[in-house]
Amino acid sequence: MRFFILAFFLLVLFYYAAAYDPLDPTGNITIKWDIMSWTPDGYVAAVTMNNFQMYRHIMSPGWTLGWTWAKKEVIWSVVGAQTTEQGDCSKFKGTIPHCCKKTPTVVDLLPGVPYNQQFTNCCKGGVVAAWGQDPSAAVSAFQVSVGQAGTSNKTVKLPKNFTLLGPGPGYTCGPAKVVPSTAFLTPDRRRKTQALMTWNVTCTYSQFLARKNPSCCVSFSSFYNDTITPCPSCACGCQNKKNCVKSDSKILSMVGVNTPRKDNAPLLQCTHHMCPIRVHWHVKLNYKDYWRVKISVTNFNYKMNYTLWTLVAQHPNLNNVTQVFSFDYKPLVPYQSINDTGMFYGMKYFNDILMEAGPLGNVQSELLLEKDKDTFTFKQGWAFPRKVYFNGDECMLPPPDTYPFLPNSAYKNLLVYPKWILTLLFVLIAIW
Repeated sequence: MRFFILAFFLLVLFYYAAAYDPLDPTGNITIKWDIMSWTPDGYVAAVTMNNFQMYRHIMSPGWTLGWTWAKKEVIWSVVGAQTTEQGDCSKFKGTIPHCCKKTPTVVDLLPGVPYNQQFTNCCKGGVVAAWGQDPSAAVSAFQVSVGQAGTSNKTVKLPKNFTLLGPGPGYTCGPAKVVPSTAFLTPDRRRKTQALMTWNVTCTYSQFLARKNPSCCVSFSSFYNDTITPCPSCACGCQNKKNCVKSDSKILSMVGVNTPRKDNAPLLQCTHHMCPIRVHWHVKLNYKDYWRVKISVTNFNYKMNYTLWTLVAQHPNLNNVTQVFSFDYKPLVPYQSINDTGMFYGMKYFNDILMEAGPLGNVQSELLLEKDKDTFTFKQGWAFPRKVYFNGDECMLPPPDTYPFLPNSAYKNLLVYPKWILTLLFVLIAIW
């Protein structure tokens, strides 16, 4: 009996440890339900989903929101979204509800729907940007008309058992809680109105719940050592090893091979690590006051285009980033006293889409960092990141004892001087 109690507590402790992200400790998705008006048998509500996660977004095929009604509610209509099933509405005559299920499931509409079906911040195919990447796009909303629900704050019952999929598992939603009513500005922005009743639901993400294995890995190399430290073997699990595809396979020329499946199952290129994503960190150059890093992200999944991708790295010298050449960059400061984490993401219309595996399935950039004289060193793997995340999931790093090591040659011999200085030296030597 003691064993089972201990196992239970360990499981609970492990779950909360996995759900807590020290790089984004307050990140969550908050679902706000605002009752805007009463109807003869219920209410009309605006449902707003705000993604307050700094670097984790909801990508295609988008979010799926579900709940359980507390009574015998039905959905008369939805604007800006739709339910996936109507359910049994046979007892209704005349006007038929949009959905009669006890446990409705709602999805966003695709872009381009008629104007009369749109609602503010709707119709993006369920794609919601990360808050740190684009706050204006980190929201999705729809309007719902609910019947058989009660027509006052005292008779309305809060829905239960909220679920959020986005676009896979990983999110756990807490209970709905009544909060102070939301205040709104009228369209002319000259007058405030207020929701008749508001409740919130908070959903948090756990990589442990989302998948058994990591979804990305990291490899290292440097200018001062010919050794390349690859991703660990089977870093993302080898369950797809039997169905992987070689880069020269004839299968890749078949029509429709890149079409995603409904279950989001990958079609991976055969590699020793079997990861959909590999991040490569290369220590490229060393100057007197600066050093230079090249970052490459490669897609090995033939069925996935990663839109709005994000890459997060933790390294002590990221507090002195001087220039990032072909990614957008934003420092993340989870604690005020530490500035060692940054988020990289693609420039719009240039490299914000990481194409499926193949010749175009790669994005790369370089960053220039100013040296911190007190801490900078190439020894003991200091130049490599402590943590790397892709799309909000932590990637597997190689073991520290396999990092490219610094040779015994003098540190000053590693300095790279600008080409014009070298050219001038050669000219002077020739003249001499």
